[in-house]
Amino acid sequence: MAVQSNYTEDNIRSLDWKEHIRMRPGMYIGKLGDGSSPDDGIYILLKEVLDNSIDEFVMGAGKIIEISIQGSKVIVRDYGRGIPLGKVVDVVSKMNTGGKYDSKAFKKSVGLNGVGTKAVNALSNYFRVESTRDGKSASAEFEKGELTNKEMLEESSRRKGTKVSFVPDESIFKNYKFRNEYIVKMLKNYVYLNPGLTIVFNGEKFFSENGLKDLLSESTNETDLLYPIIHLRGDDIEVAITHSKTQYSEEYHSFVNGQNTTQGGTHLNAFREAIVKTIREFYGKNYDASDIRKSIISAIAIKVMEPVFESQTKTKLGSTDMGGDFPTVRTYVNDFVKTKLDNFLHKNPDSAEKIQRKILQAERERKELSGIRKLAKDRAKKASLHNKKLRDCRVHFGDTKNERNLETTLFITEGDSASGSITKSRDVNTQAVFSLKGKPLNCYGLTKKIVYENEEFNLLQAALNIEESLEDLRYNNVVIATDADVDGMHIRLLLITFFLQFFPEVIKEGHLYILQTPLFRVRNKKETIYCYTEEERVNAIEKLKPKPEITRFKGLGEISPDEFKHFIGDDIRLDPVMLDDNMSIDELLSFYMGKNTPSRQEFIIDNLKVEMDLIEQEK
Repeated sequence: MAVQSNYTEDNIRSLDWKEHIRMRPGMYIGKLGDGSSPDDGIYILLKEVLDNSIDEFVMGAGKIIEISIQGSKVIVRDYGRGIPLGKVVDVVSKMNTGGKYDSKAFKKSVGLNGVGTKAVNALSNYFRVESTRDGKSASAEFEKGELTNKEMLEESSRRKGTKVSFVPDESIFKNYKFRNEYIVKMLKNYVYLNPGLTIVFNGEKFFSENGLKDLLSESTNETDLLYPIIHLRGDDIEVAITHSKTQYSEEYHSFVNGQNTTQGGTHLNAFREAIVKTIREFYGKNYDASDIRKSIISAIAIKVMEPVFESQTKTKLGSTDMGGDFPTVRTYVNDFVKTKLDNFLHKNPDSAEKIQRKILQAERERKELSGIRKLAKDRAKKASLHNKKLRDCRVHFGDTKNERNLETTLFITEGDSASGSITKSRDVNTQAVFSLKGKPLNCYGLTKKIVYENEEFNLLQAALNIEESLEDLRYNNVVIATDADVDGMHIRLLLITFFLQFFPEVIKEGHLYILQTPLFRVRNKKETIYCYTEEERVNAIEKLKPKPEITRFKGLGEISPDEFKHFIGDDIRLDPVMLDDNMSIDELLSFYMGKNTPSRQEFIIDNLKVEMDLIEQEK
């Protein structure tokens, strides 16, 4: 029989704003993380501050935003109107306080909740805000949301605007590190969406003249484009569309009021629907939707009055109305695409012909693969039922729109012992395990047909749910977990090749990682230290004098489940797989996975020399 506890007035407790944010940070900024993922909390903190500066630019105040990140300290300076001086403390420390509730001042703002900078303040060890306007200045400093100092200057020669400095709290964001690659991508999106805006990040300038056209141009190799980018603009909408010659799946970039809606929403659904409808009507053919959208690379940005998002981090639009006198989001997007895209196709017959040829090619390939795909799906379904390959997480049992989807991780492992260790030590709520059997096939240069014919690839594709579009990706983090030896490195390379060849957007959107596990365990009777590098091993030996016990982990299967839980829990170390902007995917695969060329031999020899030199230095 359950023991009943007393439930009295003493059990009722009210938290102030900062206590609640610090106790439940996920409600305000999504997941925490350490900076290895583009949607980790430290980037959300930067974004929340930046959004306010962007809103100033949108309102016609301040064309330059300066950002500095040195170590853990972030500084954002804009030249907008500046926060009203008497409210400098309130706007960063009082919930539901801000200027964006006045729809006349901020009609199509990103942040409407009055929460953003308060969350940054509460989750920072150090936070400072300074505003200058009308020849005067005011500033306030905080520690973990607590006001420590404030000043009011009657005279100030500084340029008007707002300057925010903060240092994320390391007790909340453990072992965090800002990665410039993620920040640069964020900043590029801001300038694509705000032509005329200049953002300076650590001295490097970002600027765009052609909006979403620049986004597609810079994110896709020009030689891979089937036809010149279609760029269409309206008062509150902008789209860019093209098709890839080699990419198989659909790729979308979507934005609402300057916010990158990585999970799409009502506007993206309407956009995909509108493209299909317009194409069918233009050619007078009832083409299959998947054939029309196959290999499409596109972007859409709309502005909505007081948008409703499905989470505080604003990654998915839930609004069905544009606001004001406008129709629904679906109708607005459909009408715009139908008119503008149809006009473009009539005026550009060469592009229209290439699109039709691409659709017919996709149709032929789909029909050729139809039998194979059906068998492959049946095999995947049976494997799922018998749980042979995939140990799924509980987030996916029931509601697929679970708010914890951002936390979901799929570990791709090799061998029964490694997958067994991870399976036993994982968080069953958010972490899943997919077990490979042997080394995957080198799929460089092969067609999509191999994905359905190869059992490993077919089941992996089914587990991720990425056959048609990245929008349906079931796991936010896809982690390759292999041994840190030659065979393990080879498996990593083969898996990365699979994603680059058939699903490059998984990498482009920052979903693919390599799991770092310790190479050594150094311990004595009082303490155990896990070491990921030779340098860490040397330091651990020095710390644990006299001679400690040293274990070299040769494979993941040698690490017990009790130990493994430390390496895939709060202290997990992930290395993101990133693309080099200076090399196309085809060039990348050709160099590393194609025929053994003299240039590749030279590359291997040069890097081998560097590795040998490092080993000698460590000795």
